Amino acid sequence: MVRQKTALITGANKGIGFETAKQLLQLGYSVFIGSRDLKRGLKAVEILKELGYKDVDVLQIDVTNLFSVQSASKELESKISQLDVLINNAGIIGEMPQHASTISLDNLRSVYETNFFGVIQVTQHLLDLMKKSEEPRIINVSSDMGSLTNHSNPDYEFYDVKPMAYCSSKTAVNTFTVMLAYELKDTNFKINSVNPGFTATDLNGFTGYQTPEQGTRAIIKLATIDNSGPSGKFFSDGFEIAW
Repeated sequence: MVRQKTALITGANKGIGFETAKQLLQLGYSVFIGSRDLKRGLKAVEILKELGYKDVDVLQIDVTNLFSVQSASKELESKISQLDVLINNAGIIGEMPQHASTISLDNLRSVYETNFFGVIQVTQHLLDLMKKSEEPRIINVSSDMGSLTNHSNPDYEFYDVKPMAYCSSKTAVNTFTVMLAYELKDTNFKINSVNPGFTATDLNGFTGYQTPEQGTRAIIKLATIDNSGPSGKFFSDGFEIAW
């Protein structure tokens, strides 16, 4: 009998996280909707169950709060024997504008607490549970705006868009991906960064030209790769892109 795989997605009560949960449920995964706001998480679960998906539950987790992360980790350990997929999706853009010469350190720190430190904090607390999986997968939802190569290229479509806190926090996430993938290179862990693309979500005021369904494709592909798949790489729409 094939064991049902489990997944946790942070920030999954809406947007790309919610769509990722739906698509993993379609593939037969048992999914935990990670949500800072319990009511919104419960509402997301309710919607998914109304669509016919049964193997979905909410996990209240504030990625910036150590006590919340510890509590969520313990709750998860009480419900499942191993975690197969962790998708670090929770993220914020911060207050705008974000010019490098004038951005406040409070704004910078706030974005990093969620987008960078939150990713590390959640991952570290769930590694032991993931080590029990035969095919553990960690997906760090990044952005092509975190690519230093892109920001050095005048031909990049968003070359003139440089929100300091958001972009640099995603660059930092990519660094974490490379370092953790190297540390666990002799295991079955596959750890990658993914750029969903310019997707219409509340993060960008729904100005993106992709749908959440389109933005989720690269995430799903890497969440479901086998042990011959890549690790420590940066992908967009199925193709590796420059750091």
